[in-house]
Amino acid sequence: MSDVQHSKPTTGAEDVRWDLGDLYTDLDDPRLDTDLDELVAEAEAFGQAHRGKLKQTLGQSLVDRARMEERALKLMLYLHLRRSTDAANPRIQQRMGVLFERWSAAEADHLNFFDHELVAIDDETYAAILERDEVARRHRSMLDHLRANRQYLLEENVERALTLRSPFGASEWGDYVEELESLLRFRFDDRELTLPEILHVITNDLDGDRRAAALASLSGGMTEQRFDQVMARTLNVVLGAKGVEDKERGYGSPMSSRNIGNRVDDATVEALHEAVAELGAVQGRRYYRLLAAHLGRRPLRWSDRNAPLPFADNRLIPWQECVDTVLAAYGSFSPTLRDLVQSMIDRRWIDAPPYLGKTGGAFNFSVLLPGGEARSYNFLNYLGSTRDVMTVAHEVGHGVHGMLAARAQGVLMYQAPMAYAETASIFGEMTTFRYLLERTASDEQRLALLMDKCSDHINTVVRQISFSNFERTIHAQRRQGKLTNEDFDAAWMDVTRAFYGPEGELFTYESTHNLWAYVTHFLRPFYVYAYAFGELFTQSLYAVQGDLGARFEGMYLDLLRAGGSKSAVELMEPFGLDPRDPEFWRRGITGSVATWLDEAEAISARMGVVIE
Repeated sequence: MSDVQHSKPTTGAEDVRWDLGDLYTDLDDPRLDTDLDELVAEAEAFGQAHRGKLKQTLGQSLVDRARMEERALKLMLYLHLRRSTDAANPRIQQRMGVLFERWSAAEADHLNFFDHELVAIDDETYAAILERDEVARRHRSMLDHLRANRQYLLEENVERALTLRSPFGASEWGDYVEELESLLRFRFDDRELTLPEILHVITNDLDGDRRAAALASLSGGMTEQRFDQVMARTLNVVLGAKGVEDKERGYGSPMSSRNIGNRVDDATVEALHEAVAELGAVQGRRYYRLLAAHLGRRPLRWSDRNAPLPFADNRLIPWQECVDTVLAAYGSFSPTLRDLVQSMIDRRWIDAPPYLGKTGGAFNFSVLLPGGEARSYNFLNYLGSTRDVMTVAHEVGHGVHGMLAARAQGVLMYQAPMAYAETASIFGEMTTFRYLLERTASDEQRLALLMDKCSDHINTVVRQISFSNFERTIHAQRRQGKLTNEDFDAAWMDVTRAFYGPEGELFTYESTHNLWAYVTHFLRPFYVYAYAFGELFTQSLYAVQGDLGARFEGMYLDLLRAGGSKSAVELMEPFGLDPRDPEFWRRGITGSVATWLDEAEAISARMGVVIE
């Protein structure tokens, strides 16, 4: 096919770039150095003012720490956003290195004492502090959480050494992998495609042979460019370092530290994994049988997993139409949320198009800046697919969550733990999906929407828990020694077959053995299960929305404003739900994807489609 036929399409998002000029003008802005100098000076003053005196100064120490955190976030925000759009720029890396090294040293020397002194305060004195000090009382949730996990603290001099070393360890390897990932190129249609572009073909192209060829290009290209070898080496570093530290701290399992940070117990997380492996995977295979019937192909190739239906609306969705849809959907539920999304657009807090040097994927970075201004920046690689529209709805969901929580909780408690940080983003997707579904009349287009949503749900729940089980396998194996590429490949294929069936039953698995290599979330251990947690958490909320009627919006906004001040159990209590109950997760599956598939199968039967 000609280059003209497959030239890069335009979406209208090409000039939708964020404006960071009111943070810092450029990498040479002298305010970068001034702010860092002042941050380090504030840390030194913090140590002088509060070390050995926390029983008397706890409230003021939190005020001082919040001021430092806001200044640090501004610096980190600017450099992180610059790096995400110019990942291989050595000057950005140099600037980030200076920031992290100086700030880590300042934390080690002047702030490291705080946790140790806090947990050493006896319960009677602590209660008296909370009684008399309004600032400490307002931060009680955070303080209680630190005190409850005191057994995992190492000696102060050891914690200091770990903080000093943190800029030179696993995170540095992770940054390097993301730089390399931004430079990957895959030959397809006589063009060099970036990682987001080749993934777009695999996911959205109507031609099955082209999808398969794109997947082969992705898998082969990672090996040819030695990216899977670099990722394997990096994972060995990350897993090995974590294993040593987990053992020294006394965590019960490789997942325990993440679970504690997420403020959920190991048993609740295990119940989530079991429900998805047992019930979610069954619904996933049910979906793929229906997809195979519509595609007229059994077994499916792995590159067919996200294939659009033959009659799906596969047109390129212009950026403005995407924006209008997301704003209208959010507005149909909550004018408050719609206005927050509009502010992100108006303030140019979105970077939408893919381009050379930009990393893949999407993310949101919400902060509270010095002076108390809440901001929310959205990083996208918008190529105009329906899934891209849902990604926009997802990321701005994080944004409204971050802005509401920052205003309500302040900088020390606004960030929700990862396990339910995904709630607002997935709620935004669901709101957009329901908005579109209610406005779709024809069987074919309604089926296309339902199938797209089922696919997204399975990717969010089943696929992410399969990722988590892959992590559980490789973390356990790494404790016996370094792993080879072949070890990672084997673990990857084992969990793939466990969730998607043996070779030939539903799928053939050509060009899939090394796909673990581009999942850079694995460099942040056990991050991925949060997606499944958030999806099913949100589906449980949706299930009670009708019962609560007009009260629901206010209750939901209060949930978002809570940020990191409440646990998952506390957040769900007003809604009459309990995530400690194993049935909570199963109801999340049966009330969502299973219900959508009931309707999808009924429509398919009316269309004469027979499921084998």
